[in-house]
Amino acid sequence: MRPARALIDLQALRDNYQLARELSGARALAVIKADAYGHGAVRCAQALQAQADGFAVACIEEALQLSEAGIGGPILLLEGFFEADELPLIEQHGLWCVVHSWWQLEAIERSTLSTPLTVWLKMDSGMHRVGFHPAEYQAAYQRLLASGKVAKVVLMSHFARADELDCPRSEEQLAVFQQAREGIVAEVSLRNSPALLGWPSVPSDWVRPGIMLYGATPFEQAQAVAARLQPVMTLESKIIIVRELPAGEPVGYGARFISERPTRVGVVAMGYADGYPRHAPTGTPVAVDGQLTRLIGRVSMDMLTVDLTDLPQAGLGSRVELWGKQVLASDVALQAGSIPYQLFCNLRRAPLLYLGG
Repeated sequence: MRPARALIDLQALRDNYQLARELSGARALAVIKADAYGHGAVRCAQALQAQADGFAVACIEEALQLSEAGIGGPILLLEGFFEADELPLIEQHGLWCVVHSWWQLEAIERSTLSTPLTVWLKMDSGMHRVGFHPAEYQAAYQRLLASGKVAKVVLMSHFARADELDCPRSEEQLAVFQQAREGIVAEVSLRNSPALLGWPSVPSDWVRPGIMLYGATPFEQAQAVAARLQPVMTLESKIIIVRELPAGEPVGYGARFISERPTRVGVVAMGYADGYPRHAPTGTPVAVDGQLTRLIGRVSMDMLTVDLTDLPQAGLGSRVELWGKQVLASDVALQAGSIPYQLFCNLRRAPLLYLGG
């Protein structure tokens, strides 16, 4: 059996969720969209169900997967609905729903719902993806209440640059939000993972931990609170053959690496078809039997090569950690010109094995 696999530490997931709660003093929706960022939405939700205040997904398909697996508690649709005919399903399954545009609000007004919805009303405070313009926000709020179709409204927005700790944009967005919602007495949700970790003064009755649940930092620089996160996923495989090369020999496609000295090359059953980033360069860290070394040469579809020259104990069958508790996914992502969000979401083919109940 091919040795590539991803180990998912569910206790680390629970610990990271608890950290989000402790940092915020607020209720927390565990964000498990995109199959829990590649970690497996159903298993992650089951692991968190006893402690989570609720869950957040992108769309109704993801929510129904959880409902069908018996996951209880609130489930928020972060993109709301895409067609008005989703509203009966939202009502049937008791889902919470983001409303970010006039057509969605009008669809709710026209609906024949018998059970009032819980709506999270999104403001575009400066990210400029979705959300009501600040000048329209009060009117949208009042129309939702007047519709008779809504039981509760939570006010929300999304920061565009909270992962940049020296950037004033988050404070500017907060000021826009606070001014636009002035006079509305309602719960607020503003803090996602970077805002939870790096912006403690931002008010939030509900927080939305996403990438931090999975133990990866959203910041490119070191940050003290993020250092407390525990990696949840360990992507690993094994050495399947060792090659002994003299100096001056190329390795892999395109001869991107040429040995500068006699070199022991370990071939690993892992490639970009598994989700390992193809553009990870020579020098990207890996660990072999617990010892740090480096990737060499270009990543192939099914294999990659690592430097074993200074690891004489390593050989056929040696365990290779591509990212995890020793080699941080954020460090691999930085080398590859990517982000840990993308590394996790791109994972495929390698089976997920769950640890810690």
